Amino acid sequence: MTFDHSSVTGTCFSCHNGSIATGKHPEHISSSNTCDDCHVTTNWNNVSFDHSSVTGTCFSCHNGTTATGKTTDHINTSDNCEDCHSVSTWSPVTQVDHASVVGTCFSCHNGTTAMGKTPDHLTTSNTCDDCHVTSNWTEVRFDHSGVQGTCNSCHNGDTATGKHAQHVSTTAQCDECHTTVAWIPASFNHDAVNGSCGSCHNGSTATGKPSNHFATTLECNECHSVNNWDNTDFTHATPNYPGDHRSNVGCLDCHKSNSQSINWPSPAYQPDCAACHSRDYEADEHRKVNSPRVNYTVSELRDCAGACHEYTDSSLTTIRKRREGKHRTTDGSFD
Repeated sequence: MTFDHSSVTGTCFSCHNGSIATGKHPEHISSSNTCDDCHVTTNWNNVSFDHSSVTGTCFSCHNGTTATGKTTDHINTSDNCEDCHSVSTWSPVTQVDHASVVGTCFSCHNGTTAMGKTPDHLTTSNTCDDCHVTSNWTEVRFDHSGVQGTCNSCHNGDTATGKHAQHVSTTAQCDECHTTVAWIPASFNHDAVNGSCGSCHNGSTATGKPSNHFATTLECNECHSVNNWDNTDFTHATPNYPGDHRSNVGCLDCHKSNSQSINWPSPAYQPDCAACHSRDYEADEHRKVNSPRVNYTVSELRDCAGACHEYTDSSLTTIRKRREGKHRTTDGSFD
């Protein structure tokens, strides 16, 4: 029997509802009951598919069984096909909804599946979302923990801001003094600085000598230590210091004025004792001949630790009184 549908009024489903006539079979895709959206009465199996009549998600059909599903090389995503595809133009995809993508950025943006890091991208891990967001790729919130390499591999004045012109001279990496959490203030490491102390500690770049400092051209580290600034340890470079003194000589014993270098009070006698002590010489106390009375000169006794015997007469052949070891450098009264 051949049924003439042309004489039937109403929709297909008014008959093909499973009661009056055969309806949708159990494996039929989930759709509305408007059969003629896809089928024609002249050739039921010739289907002109209309996605607008389908109910449910794309994946309810496109699961690889009912209809073609995702290809094997499809990026790892959820099964919400319509987040990226449209039924009118399935390919190419005009909009990728990153919210539906499963896995890390680099699982796609590896330079093969999708565009990866550009050749001039700074050296980092492949965790793109440490810095970038999918809604605005060029708006970067920088995470230094994802960066590989040294500070100045980026902070070289080209890729990123480098040391400014007034920066102290150093070859050290930035993180020896700075931290990315709080760039200023810096935790200063003097071991990494080039140049002399005075190149920074000049009163401009860094604190210099106070106004009451001892007048000197020496560098700070000749006396001071960066580990304990107040503990000064000065070593005299001159071979004439401290002369023949057997005990420490106080600074003010010689440095009567605020000057680094001092002159011998009596330079004609240097480097002997008299070069400093000639003005303390008491001639009457240093008799040379008893009769007629003659006293030693400063020049004769320029080495105060020497012998100054008293003779009976000017022939200087008979010693009347011996004086040896009279003066001692460790004796405060020098007797």
